[in-house]
Amino acid sequence: MGKLTINKQQDGFELDGRRFFYLGDTVWSAFTGISPDEWDFYLKKRRQQGFNVLQINTLPQWDRCLSDTGLYPFATDDGHTFDFTKWNEAYYENARNMCRMAVSYGFQLALVVLWLNYVPDTWGSRIIGKNIMPKAFVSEYAKRVAAEFDEFHPIYVISGDTDFDSPEAVSYYETALSAICSASPDSLKTMHIRRGYDVIPESFLDRLDFYMFQSGHNRDAQDMAYLLPEQMLAKYPKKPLINAEPCYEQMGYSRHAYGRFQAEDIRKAAWTSLLSGACAGVTYGAHGIWNWNKLHKPHNPVLGEGFDAPFLWQDAIQFPGAWDYGFIRHFLQSENLLPLIPANSLLANETADIRMAQAPGGRYVIYLPRSTKVQIHTKLQGYTARALSLDQKRYAVLDCDIRNEQTEIEMHPFANDAVLILQKEA
Repeated sequence: MGKLTINKQQDGFELDGRRFFYLGDTVWSAFTGISPDEWDFYLKKRRQQGFNVLQINTLPQWDRCLSDTGLYPFATDDGHTFDFTKWNEAYYENARNMCRMAVSYGFQLALVVLWLNYVPDTWGSRIIGKNIMPKAFVSEYAKRVAAEFDEFHPIYVISGDTDFDSPEAVSYYETALSAICSASPDSLKTMHIRRGYDVIPESFLDRLDFYMFQSGHNRDAQDMAYLLPEQMLAKYPKKPLINAEPCYEQMGYSRHAYGRFQAEDIRKAAWTSLLSGACAGVTYGAHGIWNWNKLHKPHNPVLGEGFDAPFLWQDAIQFPGAWDYGFIRHFLQSENLLPLIPANSLLANETADIRMAQAPGGRYVIYLPRSTKVQIHTKLQGYTARALSLDQKRYAVLDCDIRNEQTEIEMHPFANDAVLILQKEA
């Protein structure tokens, strides 16, 4: 399989000379939670649904569901606290076999090196601080990761869900990044950062190939899906951007708030990110897949952000939003709509949840969470408008009128969210 690279425009990926839309699935707990038969089924299903990248933690996920594989990278008595002086070779043999299977199905791998709970003075290690990796071991561990997985040409995600709010945390990640750069100089590298966070230490920037951000699972802060890419585009050198952890389908709201994110919520997170500058791709998550929940397994006492109970993985893999995300990839590629350049300044509508971007060929794409007239601060003479219902996958042709030096597009007829495509007639 070919190796991912960054395109010359610094707005996306290429694979074998063609634009590659990164459609990831978070299966953080894969190496500790999934049997070979389960993994084979998972890979077949996710390939059917259109995914092409898998985001996996190389260490046990701190808030995973407990499983029956018994595989951990180091000696452990309880599956949570590790003896970092004693490697478990069976864990890495199994992980390599899983990677080999995934690559044979056509997936790219995005492997996290050091999740935040293994690093001191991060928000996660302040909750559970009993399994901090010794600083002197970080470089050795990172080099071991490269030695085990480099044959699969993965993306190395140096950090997991982290903040960089202390010199000690920055120092840990500096050590891990330097080690990966030394051991795997040609691989793509990035950082996975915490929800609502847009801080990347300046000393890291020249060694990162693209940026990840996380709009996350807080019910009252879903505007992060478009605010974060706007902020990061303004702050940092131009590189591809990905919402690597939007709200997960059927995830309970964080901090024990009652309710769960539905397919429409996750579609909104994806589309508002894509049209706001993060058009290199997007990641999906299902509550029960990322943590791999199995029947009759004990509850993990580590709560992380405090979510409601997950669904069984067999149910979670069938959630409708996975097909919606696969459709996003198919639609953007088949319509040749990439790259998308943010164009919200053209919108006269004051609702920030409506997002607009320019696509190749002078076309425009607009996301509407709910139907309303759309007004644009320019005369799009000779343009036609189509509305695509994102839940029913139906099209409607809309009137597109010029009034008072503006373009007005009539309401679409669908009850839920839709995307408008504006195109000048030939």
